[in-house]
Amino acid sequence: MNGSVRVAAVGDLHCKGSSPGSFQTLFSRIAESADVLALCGDLTDRGLADEARILAKELQAVKIPKVAVLGNHDYESDAAGEVISILAEAHVTVLDGTAVEISGIGFAGAKGFAGGFGDRALQAWGEGATKVFVREAVDETLKLESALARLRTPCRVVLLHYSPVIDTVDGEPREIYPFLGSSRLEEPVNRYAASVVFHGHAHRGQPEGKTAGGIPVYNVALPLLQRLYPDRSPFRVVEIPATPAEPAPPPVTVSRERTQ
Repeated sequence: MNGSVRVAAVGDLHCKGSSPGSFQTLFSRIAESADVLALCGDLTDRGLADEARILAKELQAVKIPKVAVLGNHDYESDAAGEVISILAEAHVTVLDGTAVEISGIGFAGAKGFAGGFGDRALQAWGEGATKVFVREAVDETLKLESALARLRTPCRVVLLHYSPVIDTVDGEPREIYPFLGSSRLEEPVNRYAASVVFHGHAHRGQPEGKTAGGIPVYNVALPLLQRLYPDRSPFRVVEIPATPAEPAPPPVTVSRERTQ
């Protein structure tokens, strides 16, 4: 396939029992503006099957391909498997250490996990509970690495819920930075030369950042985009070259459609 693919990304929908009808305008505008929809976790508010059914019905307006990762809220009720099955019936491909190719673009996804950033990241030392916590962060990083390793496409889009960089959590209370992401996730992103990373979770963070390797990272949490851009539709659209003749250039952000 030649040309480019427009990927619309948004996360933290927190669909709940009172949400029917809430997302129809958003999803209709996404369907008009993009070729693929990427959902970055916290799709439901409490991880309930009924919430997933409401979201699945809302997604009927989106006829373009849909990929997603789950977030921490989607695990709250220990029904993540059922949530995934319901979304699959709505033609949403949920990635969890897995990858998929759409229109010449590779999508790799994992939930990610917490743990902090840089030399202040939590280490697996001391109490057993601390080691279990760090092991979860390492396991999620290995999932992402495995997903990226499966892709043979020149361009790779990474979906996460937790942030791989500190840039996009800046603005949140510093006390909770360690619970908003993990720099362990950054390493496979750089090593496999991803084109772009989308994540959510940090509702009061920053919309843009970069990895140490210069890869763009976008925080697409719905509450963040609504607050920062009240006159625009709250999703990010990035145009990804489908078959670049040379190493992929940085993605270009497409202006969001203004609300009426």
